[in-house]
Formats: sequence, C-alpha cells, structure tokens
Amino acid sequence: MSSVQGYISHGIANVYAHFETPMENHSNTALLLDRKDIVLVKPAKPTPSKVLSFSTIDNDPNLEILCHSVYVYKANSVSSNNGNADHDLASKLNCQADPACVIKDAISKVLVHYYPLAGKLKRDGKDRKLHVNCNAEGVPFLEATANCKLASLKYLDGIDAETAKEFVFDFPSKSDFGYHPLLFQVTKFSCGGFAIGMGLSHSVCDGFGASQLFRALAELASGKAEPTVKPVWERERLVVKPTQGPLLSPVDKTSLAASPYSITDDILHECFLVNAETIKRLKTSLVKECGDHQVIIEESFTTLEVLGAYIWRSRFRAFKLNPDGNTLFCLAMGIRHLVNPPLPSGYYGNAFVGTNVVMMGRDLHEGPLSRAAKLIKESKKHATDTENIWNQIGILDKVRELNFKIDSDNGASMILTDWRQLGLLEEVDFGWKGLVNMIPVPLKMFGFVYLCIFLPPCNLVPSTKGGVRVLVSLPRAVMPKFKEEMHALSQLRREDVVPMLEPAILT
Repeated sequence: MSSVQGYISHGIANVYAHFETPMENHSNTALLLDRKDIVLVKPAKPTPSKVLSFSTIDNDPNLEILCHSVYVYKANSVSSNNGNADHDLASKLNCQADPACVIKDAISKVLVHYYPLAGKLKRDGKDRKLHVNCNAEGVPFLEATANCKLASLKYLDGIDAETAKEFVFDFPSKSDFGYHPLLFQVTKFSCGGFAIGMGLSHSVCDGFGASQLFRALAELASGKAEPTVKPVWERERLVVKPTQGPLLSPVDKTSLAASPYSITDDILHECFLVNAETIKRLKTSLVKECGDHQVIIEESFTTLEVLGAYIWRSRFRAFKLNPDGNTLFCLAMGIRHLVNPPLPSGYYGNAFVGTNVVMMGRDLHEGPLSRAAKLIKESKKHATDTENIWNQIGILDKVRELNFKIDSDNGASMILTDWRQLGLLEEVDFGWKGLVNMIPVPLKMFGFVYLCIFLPPCNLVPSTKGGVRVLVSLPRAVMPKFKEEMHALSQLRREDVVPMLEPAILT
C-alpha cells in the first residue's frame, strides 16, 4: 500500500560533456566555510496575524519534509566594483554590493507578501491537519564565506552530495509552537560569486510554488517595489473529504518484484546529462519499434515518456529485480489548469496528483521499450481527467487520516518528478545577472531510492541546451550497473534509428 502523492518531491545537479559522467567533486582543495550566527529575518512591514489551514494535498504526511536547493551566481561587475547600474542599486541598499545584505533585505520585503512563511508550521495532534501561525517570527538566515572561488568547484556543477550539503542548513526549531517552513543560507566566494541555499517545506509549496517565491525574491532584490505575480493562499480550493473504504494501493505490495540487494542507507546520489542528440535518437528508435509511418504520426513521444521509460528499465536491471514480479512507475502531474475553476496564477500550494503505471518485470526487461513509453503516455492522459483528480485528492485525505507513511522497498517502485518546466535556470536576476546553476540537495527526500528528478542543463555550457539532467539516488551496490545502462544509451547508433516525421520530434 502506498501514497503516490507522497512519493513525489520537488526537488538537481549537473555534469559536463557526455551524459554518462556522474557527479564528482572537482576540487582537491578542502572546502572551508566561515559561518556567522543564524538570525531571524522578519517582514519589513506589519503583516496579518492569523492561523491558516492547508489543502488536502498539503496535508499529506509524506510531504512534511524540508526540501533544499542551491542557486549559483557568478561574479559580475557589481562585485568587481566596475561602477555600473547594478553597483548603484547595491549602493542604494547600503550594502556595498554584498549579496548577503541584498538578499537578506529582499527576504524581509518578500515576507510582507508571503507572510505565512514567516510564521510557524505545526500539525495538530488530534485531526493530524497542518496549520501555520502567522506570527511574523521571521525566517532563519545564515551568512557564510567560502575559502575558494566558485570556478574551483565548477560552480557546483557535478559537486558531490556531501559537499552540496555545506550550502544549506537544517534549523532544529520543532517545538510545541511549531517550526519554520523556510530557511536561507547565502554563501559568498572569494571571486565575488555566491550561492543561495533555500530550504522550504514541501507541505507549503510544490516546485511551481517554490519557483514563484524565488522569482519574487529576485524581483524585490533587483529593485522592484512588488512581485509581478501576487501570491494567493486559498488552500480551501483543494480541500475534499476522505475517500470512503480502505486505502488501496496502485499495486499489491506482495506482488512487487524482489531484488537480491537488501534495503540499505548506503546511498549514492549521482547526476547524468543526456544530451539532445541522444534524446532524439532514443525517440526515433522507439517510434521505429511502433511500425509504419502512420504509427510514427500517431505515436509521437515526449522526452519525459521515452527517457522516463529508459530510466525505469535501467533501474529494474540495476536492482536485478525478479522478472515475475511487478514494478511501479509514478509521475507527478500538475493540476493548476485542470481543475474547474482553474487555480489563480499566484497559488503557491501543492497542486499535483500522482499517476501510476504497473508492468510485469519481464515485460519491462525483455519487451519493447516503446510499450513502457506508451503506458506512461496513457497514464498522463488519464491523470488529466477531472473525476480522477478529485478521487486522487480524496485518497490523500485518507492518507492523512490514517497517518500513512511510505515504506522503503528494494527498488521495485520509481518516482519521477520533472523540474524542467519550472524556469528556475532562466534569468532570475538579483542584480548580478549571473545565474549559472541550480542543484537539489538530496537529504532525506522520500526514502532516497524512490526518487528520480529530471532537470534542465545548467547554463555553463551552451552546447548542452536541449539536454536533460537525470538525478538518481541508488544503493552503492546498484549504481555500477545503472551506469552501464546509461552508457549504453550514449552508444545508440544513428543506424539504429529511422528517419522521422517532425511530429515525433517533441520536447
């Protein structure tokens, strides 16, 4: 039995050159950070004092985790004292182009609009529903200085997970009064570049909401008086009653494929860059499996469908799962524009449901990969059905009512979340204009081995445009075989594919 919704996180990293290259620490220099004391940044103006409730999706206990991400900015003329307009902006803020000062000031301003994030989050002990006390206590903020240049760490491109954790922090603030749903760390480098580490409760925001918040922060830091998109709470729009009857799983847990590898905490987090040409060849090869040109027109595949199917099969083979057992593929699907009426543009709560595909292991392992891609495509269509959306949300209230938590399995389940459409690596300008990378910090997100994240390539190498970064978390013993499967994808030959009509070349 499982909560598909709880499987999904929002949760990023990148590599250079060939897609099969894993995350590595590129620096031989020991990284040292000089950290100041944590301070609370309060809203710049008085804000409403109230207690707010959450949606049914927000209340899923499996979402009650802090998700960390790091945004990396190169040095520019502001920090080089070239005296341009950006330097003038920083001077107006009396910060002498100090990014920590600029961002701290912007946090204070953005909390006027996103005032619930300056409060305390708490789950009620009786009905197990979340609420946030909007008391303007403030957001924990940490300023740190690193002993190196960002270039020596490849702008955190391919950095190992343990090093990435240096740029975020946990604030042990849980008490009878609740805990902080938002944290920030700004780390400055000797070159003038900096990294912004953000910890945000998944109960409060999904990836779309986190992107909206970060853009608002950037707008206020760059001098705007108000964010372009006004935040909307209105969590009651996605509140439903619990589903009647027992909580059913998308697949019988006893039927899941077994692996010879035991459940372990010895997990590796690695990221692979699949370039645009490889994705194109994979699409054409799967369409070739489908048959004639009419099928080519009808059976065009998206990047998510073909790459999701390939990663699913690669994980199955890497775990050496039993071919007579079932395997489960879960995908997060946004519903902001699917519910009626649609959610307002400023809504920043969780707004997604899970869609599932179940395949017998032998079919996934030995059958045509196009079959798995077709099933993923069909499940996406089913997920957009309005009745299905509300049924899925109703199941989540049952999950909250029973306090059902995800159990780890041995790799038979895969959960995919796609961050490519969030726009987080587009120009998000704090006055430095140098956003080059954004990485997730995979701490304890959803039992590790479930999670797979699709990310856009970083902005360091223009030739990677159109590619996809694939972040996986797998047991150490499983990773070598997974790397072999990813390397095989890079070896897909041109003669293995057939000419395709344009409709099949999708992104």
